[in-house]
Amino acid sequence: MKTEFDLLIRNATVVDGTGDMRYEADIGIIGDRIAKIGNLSASSAKNEIDLEGKVAAPGFIDAHTHDDRMMLSDPEMTPKISQGVTTIIGGNCGISLAPMPRPIPDPVTPPLNLLDDLGGWFKFPTFAAYIEELNKTPSATNRAMLVGHTTLRVAVLDDLNKPATLDQIARMQELVKEAMQAGAIGVSTGLFYEPAVAAPTEEVIEVCKPLKEFNGLYCTHMRDEADGVMDSLEESFKIGREVGVPVVISHHKVIGQKNYGRSVETLEFIKKSMAKQPICLDCYPYAAGSTVLSWSRAVTSQRVIVTWSKSLPEYAGQDLEKIAQKMGVTQEQAVEKLLPAGAIYFRMDEQDVQKILEFGPTMIGSDGLPHDASPHPRLWATFPRVLGHYRRELGLFSLESAVHKMTGLTARNFGLSDRGVLKEGAYADLTLFDETTVDAAATYENPIALSRGIETVVVNGEIVWDQGQATGVRPGRVLSRSM
Repeated sequence: MKTEFDLLIRNATVVDGTGDMRYEADIGIIGDRIAKIGNLSASSAKNEIDLEGKVAAPGFIDAHTHDDRMMLSDPEMTPKISQGVTTIIGGNCGISLAPMPRPIPDPVTPPLNLLDDLGGWFKFPTFAAYIEELNKTPSATNRAMLVGHTTLRVAVLDDLNKPATLDQIARMQELVKEAMQAGAIGVSTGLFYEPAVAAPTEEVIEVCKPLKEFNGLYCTHMRDEADGVMDSLEESFKIGREVGVPVVISHHKVIGQKNYGRSVETLEFIKKSMAKQPICLDCYPYAAGSTVLSWSRAVTSQRVIVTWSKSLPEYAGQDLEKIAQKMGVTQEQAVEKLLPAGAIYFRMDEQDVQKILEFGPTMIGSDGLPHDASPHPRLWATFPRVLGHYRRELGLFSLESAVHKMTGLTARNFGLSDRGVLKEGAYADLTLFDETTVDAAATYENPIALSRGIETVVVNGEIVWDQGQATGVRPGRVLSRSM
């Protein structure tokens, strides 16, 4: 029987997101769902794409983003849809744009300024108010949101250098409950950052206690990814056990030259712990990270690139060493002059990055910072870099495994039902690409560049990216975690 679809993708090499072997088929879409996969040569559609054997995969799911504001200030989401991303997980590292029931300090407390360098965006008194704004201003991508522990501390505590009191913990618990009722999928922490360093393990456990009732997740930028990485993994797993929820280790890495090679140790511990409790992890495909600028981080790095500076914006994109030489000061003095600012830090070993990427349960997250003047290239290039450099050039994994890490695995871990897989009845989020050319174009020297090989991106049945440009359509939705 002849069927008419809204969108028909012919002659696709289907990599379905489950990790199973690819196969050849046509894909018929009606509305926001995949209606049929198979031989659809007798069917027609309002819109047809002949893929000529190129790959049709589920839209990529970015497991770790800081896109909370970009979805409102730049809802076209070009850095994401141009690399095939159809869903983002926001509110990571303890940093969420809501709730903020009282005026936020001016200037904005780091690292919250990664979301709001100008001021005025921490204007949502409740998480529900933020979700309502997201629904009123749809973006090109879907989004599932976490509520940040650091944001909660700034909202409630008067002294961030102290542990929260019992009364303050109770107030933060109420904010967590409100966020979960409004549609948050969990709580994130950034115990690595100054506003949360003073929070003991017990504070985090108590603040996160409401998560179990709502089937939420605990996602963490751990307290220490350097010398104390093993202790921080154990702390993270303890929090998950005590609260009774799954743990997501954000952007797993080992930092510092004397820790090079310790990924063997951390991955073995994670693997053993996974047998005892639900644990997930993500990473980005680079040996350099990026966050707010500080001398304590810079002094332990082999190279530092300034990504933004509010006081001296002309130095964005330049190496700290050269900036100090131009200023005629020490690098430490240069840091003081640049603040508040952000930076890229080179302090990881490429072999560790590869081991973590190759680890079967590892999801892919960009950790990109969309408001940096000269951002880390991961903002624009994470997913094509995995497919090009690490899959095609280095052969770390098969195409099927690479796609699974970016789609089905992430959807399952975050509880996003009918996302991340190409199957009949699933939501029509797809990325169509050329596996022979797909790769990153963004570099540290030229960080804003469209990736190669991403041809068409579909979100909820609508084409948002086609042949190198955004279509302007914004069909993205706020997603909740399935029970």
